[in-house]
Amino acid sequence: MPNALIHETSPYLLQHAHNPVDWHPWGEIAIAKAKDENKPILLSIGYAACHWCHVMEHESFEDAAVAALMNQYFINIKVDREERPDIDHIYMDALQAMTGQGGWPLNMFITPDLEPFYGGTYFPPVKAYGRESWMEVLEAVHRTWTQKGNELIARATEMKAHLEKSNRFGDSKNTASNFTIENLLLCRNNIIKNADTTHGGFGAAPKFPQFHSINFLLRQAHFLDDTQALQQAIVSIKKMCAGGIYDQLGGGLSRYSTDTYWLVPHFEKMLYDNALFLQSLSEAYTLTQQKEFLKTIEETINFAERDLLQDSGLYAAAMDADSEGIEGKYYCWTKNEIESVLPPQQAGIFCEFYSVTEQGNWTEPHHEISTNILHQTITVKALATTHSLEEAELVQLLEDAKSKLLQERYKRVPPLTDDKCILGWNALFNKALVMAGNATQNKVYFTMAEKQMEAMIQQFFVTASNGSIQEVFHTFKNDKATINAFLDDLAYTLDAFLAFYNATLDDTYISRIKNLTDYVYTRFSDPDSPFFFFTPENQEYIIVRKKEIYDGATPSGNSIMAGVLIDAATLCQEPKWRERGEQMLFQMSNGLLKHTNSFAIWASLVQKQVFLLNEISFSLPSDIEKLNKINSLYIPFKIYIKNHQLAAPKWMLCRDKNCLSPVADPIELILQIKNGENLILAGNNFF
Repeated sequence: MPNALIHETSPYLLQHAHNPVDWHPWGEIAIAKAKDENKPILLSIGYAACHWCHVMEHESFEDAAVAALMNQYFINIKVDREERPDIDHIYMDALQAMTGQGGWPLNMFITPDLEPFYGGTYFPPVKAYGRESWMEVLEAVHRTWTQKGNELIARATEMKAHLEKSNRFGDSKNTASNFTIENLLLCRNNIIKNADTTHGGFGAAPKFPQFHSINFLLRQAHFLDDTQALQQAIVSIKKMCAGGIYDQLGGGLSRYSTDTYWLVPHFEKMLYDNALFLQSLSEAYTLTQQKEFLKTIEETINFAERDLLQDSGLYAAAMDADSEGIEGKYYCWTKNEIESVLPPQQAGIFCEFYSVTEQGNWTEPHHEISTNILHQTITVKALATTHSLEEAELVQLLEDAKSKLLQERYKRVPPLTDDKCILGWNALFNKALVMAGNATQNKVYFTMAEKQMEAMIQQFFVTASNGSIQEVFHTFKNDKATINAFLDDLAYTLDAFLAFYNATLDDTYISRIKNLTDYVYTRFSDPDSPFFFFTPENQEYIIVRKKEIYDGATPSGNSIMAGVLIDAATLCQEPKWRERGEQMLFQMSNGLLKHTNSFAIWASLVQKQVFLLNEISFSLPSDIEKLNKINSLYIPFKIYIKNHQLAAPKWMLCRDKNCLSPVADPIELILQIKNGENLILAGNNFF
């Protein structure tokens, strides 16, 4: 008989609906039950594409004896972290405070008042890996609760106080500016000192892409002609594109690499990773014009359209790492499998290019299956020379082989698609499509972005007849939007509105920006600081109303909001927005100078403050071809402002409330922008 999760829409929760564990969704019923029975709550948090979440479910949550113990001792609640990031953030902070570590599955024991007192991540069914068995943990927590419950409650109250204290920041009126070129160099050095100059990326295994730091380096290279910053950014992107972390057949990036070489990923594909990947690819191509980035842009967009696009017009959250219970099985190949599909000569060249061997280059650890993860260790030029082929001929041979193998792969059992659609992640991808359209001048990408944007408005937003926003939702599935939107959802959507406006000059987006910003101000503002809360004012059953500032796997909603407020202030004639955005950035100055990798988007906002936002006024009617020309060039920080006073066709550059003479040719405008950047570098006033 299914448990209470059977009525949920989240694929992750539905995966647990037939466990013998008496799981409940987060909410009033389970919390009231815990209070009535005076039992602690076992809060288990994961997500559909999480490999170790599946492992623990199979080993423990599907076991009748384990379930009996859990049901006897605890009120068991399952949470999809992607549906409820607010809950995940609170208890992940608690776990990191308790143990210094984090990850998923997150298993936290909390009081009926929702205060945490003990937790961990994956627990094995028997003692192993230096970890207690799950049964031992259950027995120990129950024993302590029954014998020393007051001590656990006191500990939990202390932890809640710690979480509340950690969330109190941003209430000082900082007006000192650290917005200098010298401090940008300090930020750059903070990032570079952690760089892997050989294999790209930052730090050691496990290695995450860290696109925010890459984007900062690209802009630093542009503004300061910094060849080392450019080299690190480009080698990072290229090594990922050549590695096993990138799906060499079907496109799309996995979440992270388990090694320093980008060879062995955890194979889950997240929409947000691929959105941020596309944004960095588009920025790198616009700056360098290296054509190999075009191919990866096209492949990644094709992956999303083929595997993630839903009938609703929205994109699904993720694809699982496992198929048929084996991690990576869908993506990996033996040499024999390839030779059974391709003619001998083509198979030989393909295997050489993608480092496929008889013995395999990876052994799947749980089933000890030796196989090959496709990755590139040789260039097209070198392999073409070896086989006396023209480069174009080799490229065509490889593309034909990839097409044949991709068709063969479709016959396999695919990984589960987590088909819930998340507003914020769709907004990140929408901006990525616009950036790809600007970079490549491929109009198809703009059309895709427009269709997706209208689906986002239709499915997630409830608006009044006057255009004001009444409600915004976080997830959409089965023709139903649920869960109040979080700050990240709204900040990313505002950023996407700005990107779409800059690409189209559609006035509709000015009113959308105004209405949504008003909504954020009303429901998310902290009266004691310029920062915004992560949750809306009416969110129930949370012990701390957090303010998130770290730029992690996804950007901080506050860093994106600060950028939006600075950019949109002039466009929407709201000078107080700029004041608030700058005050947020002022408050972050010390932190971003010390820990730039954790605040890389904030650091990019410092770049904007130093080199100034380019406010480009234009006359009506606008010349769309000239607009496209400007947008195809590398101008990191710009906003377009309609100016009815300009004689057509004219473009006028303004910075920091000062304007230059109007020009008719976009090339002249670009020269003005570049001259202004050079004057700032020389320490002179732009005007």
